[in-house]
Amino acid sequence: MNNLLKRQTCSVLKWAFANLAQNNLTPSKTTIKGTGFSYITQNPRFYGRKAHIQSHDLIKDNSVIEAQDALIEYLHSTRNLQYVDAENISRNSPNFLEKLLKSVENEKDAKQSLRRLFCYHPINEFEPFFESMGMKPCEYSSLLPRDMMYLADDQRLLANYHVLCEYGVSPNKIGKIYIEAHEVFGYDHGILLSKLNSLQAKGFTQSGVAKLVSSCPNVLVNDDFLKVLEALTDVGIAHSWFEENILEENSYNWSKILEHLCLIKGLCCSNEDLKELLYNNSTILLEDSGDTAISLIVFLIKFGASIDDVLTVFKQLPQIKIRVFQSNLKNCHQFLLDIEMDDDDIANIIRTHSHVLGSCRLKSVKTLFNGLNSGKKRLCDIIKENPLELKKWVIGKKLKALPKPKNNFSEEKIRFLSNLGFVENSDEMNKALKLFRGNGGELQERFDCLVNAGLTRDDVAEMVKLAPQVINQTKEVIEMKISFLVNDLGYNVSSLVKYPAFLSYSIQKIKHRFAMYKWLTDRGKVNGNLALSTVLATSDKKFVRVYVDRDPEGLIVWDKYKKQFFSDEKVV
Repeated sequence: MNNLLKRQTCSVLKWAFANLAQNNLTPSKTTIKGTGFSYITQNPRFYGRKAHIQSHDLIKDNSVIEAQDALIEYLHSTRNLQYVDAENISRNSPNFLEKLLKSVENEKDAKQSLRRLFCYHPINEFEPFFESMGMKPCEYSSLLPRDMMYLADDQRLLANYHVLCEYGVSPNKIGKIYIEAHEVFGYDHGILLSKLNSLQAKGFTQSGVAKLVSSCPNVLVNDDFLKVLEALTDVGIAHSWFEENILEENSYNWSKILEHLCLIKGLCCSNEDLKELLYNNSTILLEDSGDTAISLIVFLIKFGASIDDVLTVFKQLPQIKIRVFQSNLKNCHQFLLDIEMDDDDIANIIRTHSHVLGSCRLKSVKTLFNGLNSGKKRLCDIIKENPLELKKWVIGKKLKALPKPKNNFSEEKIRFLSNLGFVENSDEMNKALKLFRGNGGELQERFDCLVNAGLTRDDVAEMVKLAPQVINQTKEVIEMKISFLVNDLGYNVSSLVKYPAFLSYSIQKIKHRFAMYKWLTDRGKVNGNLALSTVLATSDKKFVRVYVDRDPEGLIVWDKYKKQFFSDEKVV
């Protein structure tokens, strides 16, 4: 019965290791005691598999198991490596095993074939060794020794590898240490252990040191970490803060962290403020070695934020990465630019509501325009009145169209129209309020521009009633058209009273028509006393038929002037 149980156990283990090798699964940790020492090795996690397994999958699994067994046998029995090392290397070097199997893929017995291969073609043992330490082939290819191929030839490497394993560093994390702090594997006996113990003496637990070394191998080869540790200890931050917040998968530049710590410390009013900041959100200092936090500080100061404003932002940081917070903040800034909000208003919102903007991942401007059924100006007004409205427009939330705005005409506009003779609350007044574009001040400015050109107030009032579009243009456009009428065409400004619609035509059309009219007049084809309305009011088709076609070359000149005046100029 015992023999049967042993066979079943062996069979299950073989299947598990094969599954690990085939799928390159991430191992979990378990303590395995070897001869004279114990360290963390890898134990396969069992994942569900399909009930039906194809026969070729079984063959592949068996080949991997045989390759692993052959490699263990070679490393332990032939090369005299400790069994736990040989097993760890063979179980955790799937790429190297795949290469071995390709070299004997035409052989029926993979294990026996590999035994023969090892006898006549010894392998470079550093390849599977480095892979079992968590390195990829592309990472370790340049690190392979040029003058060695047997692990036993580099006793310092193996000795320091064992020190790390015994201390609690998982073998598949040691590759990172080899890459970032290669020199520790050349230490003489006792030096590496002394460094590990000195870190533990600073107040860390042994597991905390193992975690620290796995994530930050450079703590073994320079003093920047100790300086950071000293600075944070002075503030009142305990060593447990490092153990809780340092992540093994991350890398940290302690020189940068020290520099950024000094800068952040300079921003704070007291050690208590800094202590509160770092306990509430360790990523301020640790994420990207503090680079992102400093970038965020510069961004806020650019918009006029004070030191107190910056501290408030950091204290209110949501539980997301600072990189994400900063990205959201910058996207919101771009959004405010896209809806054409004034720079001063943007700066004010960023200073006072950074925590809101940094928490919002907004939909695109186009999506908001369509979903809210709103334009830029209205969005600006809503945000300026209550920036918290941005939270309703984030990705993932359904948009609800905004209610149609009520007609809210300014008192200035109503007063302006009353002065023109419109009766307040009458149908004519309501129609005019919708027809005239601009606020009361803008309309009055345009009205005064016409009066200053030499017209009476009564004449301008009648002109505006007859052709409201006249003062829907800017003051500059009105002045430019009057100047062309008087100085270039030679008409008196009073001619506008009879035909105010002259000011509503684009300057390009005015120039085109009158250039053609002058050419026809010079050639004696047209009377030189035509009214403004006669030259401008007719359609192009009728003007060509009635006037241009009087001269054989007329149509050619008409097209030439058209290209000249309409080519590149902006229509006004």
